[in-house]
Amino acid sequence: MSGRAHEAGALHQDMGHRGPEWLRAPADVNALLPALWSRSVAREDDGELAVAGHRVGALAAQFGTPLFVLDVADFKARCRDFVTAFAGADVFYAGKAFLSKAVVRWVAECGLHLDVCTGGELAVALAADFPPERLGLHGNNKSVAELGRALDVGVGRIVVDSFDEIDRLTALARERGVRPRVLVRTTCGVEAHTHEFIATAHEDQKFGLSLSGGAALAAALRIIDDGVLDLVGLHSHIGSQIFDTAGFEVAARRILGLAAQVRDARGVDLPELDLGGGFGIAYTSQDDPASPKELADRMRAIVADECRARALPEPRLSIEPGRALIGPAMLTLYEVGTVKDVDGIRTYVSVDGGMSDNIRTALYGATYSATLASRRSAAGPLLARIVGKHCESGDIVVSDEFLPSDVRPGDLVAVPGTGAYGRSMASNYNHVPRAAVVAVEGDEARVIVRRETEDDLLRLDVG
Repeated sequence: MSGRAHEAGALHQDMGHRGPEWLRAPADVNALLPALWSRSVAREDDGELAVAGHRVGALAAQFGTPLFVLDVADFKARCRDFVTAFAGADVFYAGKAFLSKAVVRWVAECGLHLDVCTGGELAVALAADFPPERLGLHGNNKSVAELGRALDVGVGRIVVDSFDEIDRLTALARERGVRPRVLVRTTCGVEAHTHEFIATAHEDQKFGLSLSGGAALAAALRIIDDGVLDLVGLHSHIGSQIFDTAGFEVAARRILGLAAQVRDARGVDLPELDLGGGFGIAYTSQDDPASPKELADRMRAIVADECRARALPEPRLSIEPGRALIGPAMLTLYEVGTVKDVDGIRTYVSVDGGMSDNIRTALYGATYSATLASRRSAAGPLLARIVGKHCESGDIVVSDEFLPSDVRPGDLVAVPGTGAYGRSMASNYNHVPRAAVVAVEGDEARVIVRRETEDDLLRLDVG
């Protein structure tokens, strides 16, 4: 091999032995870090993992693997924690994180609003009888059909994302004789401390209208001057998996500065402000998310200070916690198929799912944790890479994790924090049917999204 390739190979081997700098072998490979799991997850006396008292072995036997297991009580508690912390504000659940009719009903029960960004997500919300006045419609390229349906069912607010969309929505509203409530999505130039694929407020990306270039102000003034749409506020979303409020402080300062410009230009005080959210969760021991109360206290103080500085009345606040609501409430259960030591470089533990049920690791290097779920082991720790069954070397579930050195085929492995963007971004790559979602609550374990079958795959193939 060439010298460059040899150096790369040596680095790969070294990293295979050590893993990331922060990763250290645990004193007890069976221990669970509570911050990573839903609140009811625990080990039974024999070491088997249970969710809300439901043993994972029994769940796997009844429903198969891979399997998404949703702790309903945990999810509802997280929803209510945010509603309580942000009392007087509107808390929106992000349908894109994970959506099903059951989840929609729980979101409604807990008093949240719901964001949808496609006609399909809107259809799920309507099928579950979600109050349309508590719906918000997002998206950077809403079709005429999607906007028309939103108007027809009475969606509570539409977040407009471009001049083309403003024109499109204005024409549809005129035709129907309605006046929909809209917010202008503003790109405020904040560089969120997150991966570039989930940072959404810097200038060079597809979302929103630029504040610095004047497009956001021009859009707001056009809407006011046309008088067809009801401009109720401004919207900002700086990204996802955010752990501190520094970015929100900068965003609030800039967005409220825009609100002051609108007031000065047209004498209109906008009554609403959506600061987005995308609050982070713990995927590994290195993640330290803030509590809902901490986030609420800081964000309220930020908005109050900025409004005071500009002599603006405080707007009604909206937030979008994103993965913080559903992410920790779900785990994915896999069965180990093979364990392969590659010449001392690395041990690969292959499971029966992979990038078809969690694309995030392959897509942008997301990090996860895992544990042996079906038993307790007295063996020492083994630094392993948990991989899927797909025909891609990038098909990685967990890049580096310590499992017991006696991990073997037939074992069950659980990955926490998969409620957001696991099942919702799932695919049929290699014609693998998508996994089921099982909800556990009290004595009940029931399927809320059934496992796909080969018949499902073939039904769409019309030959």
